Amino acid sequence: MQRILTATLVLSLGVSQAQKVDTIVIGVAVAQTSNTALLGQEQVIGAKFAEKYLNARGGINGTPFKLVFQDTGGDEAGAINAFQNLITKDRVLGIVGPTLSQQAFASDPIADRARVPVLGPSNTAKNIPQIGDFIARVSAPVAVVAPNAVKQALKLDPKIKNVAVLYAQNDAFSTSETGTFQETAKAQGLNVATVQKFQTTDTDFTTQVTAVLNSNVQLVIISGLAADGGNLVKQLRQLGYKGLIIGGNGLNTSNMFPVCQQLCDGVIIAQAYSPAQASAANQVFVKDYTAQYKKAPPQFAAQAYAGVQVMVEALRVIDRKKKLNTWELPALRVELNRQILAGKYNTPLGPISFDKEGEVNQAEFYVAQIKMKDAKTGSFVYLK
Repeated sequence: MQRILTATLVLSLGVSQAQKVDTIVIGVAVAQTSNTALLGQEQVIGAKFAEKYLNARGGINGTPFKLVFQDTGGDEAGAINAFQNLITKDRVLGIVGPTLSQQAFASDPIADRARVPVLGPSNTAKNIPQIGDFIARVSAPVAVVAPNAVKQALKLDPKIKNVAVLYAQNDAFSTSETGTFQETAKAQGLNVATVQKFQTTDTDFTTQVTAVLNSNVQLVIISGLAADGGNLVKQLRQLGYKGLIIGGNGLNTSNMFPVCQQLCDGVIIAQAYSPAQASAANQVFVKDYTAQYKKAPPQFAAQAYAGVQVMVEALRVIDRKKKLNTWELPALRVELNRQILAGKYNTPLGPISFDKEGEVNQAEFYVAQIKMKDAKTGSFVYLK
């Protein structure tokens, strides 16, 4: 059975032979199922919030847009099927997604060949924008964000000498991120005492934890996803590891809290978003998001919101020059891609723009430490 898809930007077409754009539908293709859903669920919330918020403020110059959600699942096949259906069957204008870099390397080339613009909301591995001319991302690359966590750990414990690195070898983002972490550790004069591999589907980490405990390390760095990463944190603590733990971007979600519960406490995570970011755009976003969901917005929600916002603002610019319903789809896809790269956007992430390859230009980054209140609830406390 063909997999149902999740995030993608869609403009549905009229039935005329000219194929003019009719109703503005923005699709969002992220993971609603699989072990990746802990991340994708936050992206769905962020995108839906963008739909409500931006439509309440005029949509596309007075015309509302609608989001269509389809599930990519957590693997390459799901993302490929999603992109193919959205491009050829649903005739999308552009795509916001997928959730994982591993999926992006498989699915983005399909969109690029079809000249359909893609905005990656959480694809931070090396070389994502270089996939093609129609590929961009609002998620800052791991090479920029991850080193901040190592530097912060050394501030908390200057006596750190030995480091253990663990990563999910079946995930492209995790293998990219661990390379950055290892290079940063060595650049800071630290000894990488052991490197342990695992799978994102693993639940038993006894072998890896034993190797860590036998290596006499003061810092553990984990690159994985929320479910496997949370279980790894839990088992490290249960088996006696007492030093600092850094989690990569895949652990950057409150959905990890039910996995490691109180043992999540103290995990350090570098982030590309903070609710404390001082821009007016973010403070309005935080106020309204918190009022609706009773908690501060997490990074994955903020980035998904930013992805939809960029698409909407680019469409507004195009529509002011030439009404969207007068465009034919192929030409509008090309123009949307051009306008995305040309624009400047005041988002919850702060002011962002894109270079000519589609890499996001973003100035501010953060490091947070998890503080658990009890077995179910906790928060990210930002460190300076």
